[in-house]
Amino acid sequence: MIEEKTGLIVGDDGKTRCFWHANLPDYMAYHDHEWGRPVSDDRRLFEKLCLEGFQSGLSWLTILRKRENFREAFEDFDLERVARFTDEDVDRLLKNAGIIRHGGKIRSTINNARRAIELCEKEGSLSRYFWRHEPGPEERPQELDYATLRTLGKTEASTRISKDLKKRGWTFVGPTTIYAFMQAMGLVNDHIEGCHFREEIEKDRRRFQRPV
Repeated sequence: MIEEKTGLIVGDDGKTRCFWHANLPDYMAYHDHEWGRPVSDDRRLFEKLCLEGFQSGLSWLTILRKRENFREAFEDFDLERVARFTDEDVDRLLKNAGIIRHGGKIRSTINNARRAIELCEKEGSLSRYFWRHEPGPEERPQELDYATLRTLGKTEASTRISKDLKKRGWTFVGPTTIYAFMQAMGLVNDHIEGCHFREEIEKDRRRFQRPV
């Protein structure tokens, strides 16, 4: 049951977690083992950003449950392979009931693969680029309670990244989408104070070697 003032929920295992997983097993596994943990692998970063774009206007749970279908459809988000997709591939994907059949988002994924290759050539890697934008302590709330989390649909950092990516030709990378990506890849830790996993993820972030 969600505690309305804190936004926390106690699972059947007795652990207190952020409310949004709703005790659904697959959603809980994502909350516990993936959301907020730092990521440096370029393929996984590209995947997370693309899936956040597909999620726009939909439930993240819908995307999560289709993730393996997305990986199969988009060559496990290999930049070089996706960048070579043609109009025939777009037509093929529009017939794939296992993913979100949205022409604009499919074309955006192909476009962004090409833009990601260009970005890697200039910045060294996607990892180096995104971790360069990690917000400093002065940009983050000192304590992340439920009320504060509800105000963080976008931030100064996500707006900066969004503007820069759009200048580079990326699409479906608005500030809200970018902030959700920042949460997913561990650029910020938005597990609420009192969540059993918040401090564990803070330890992961302290141990994580930021790309230079």
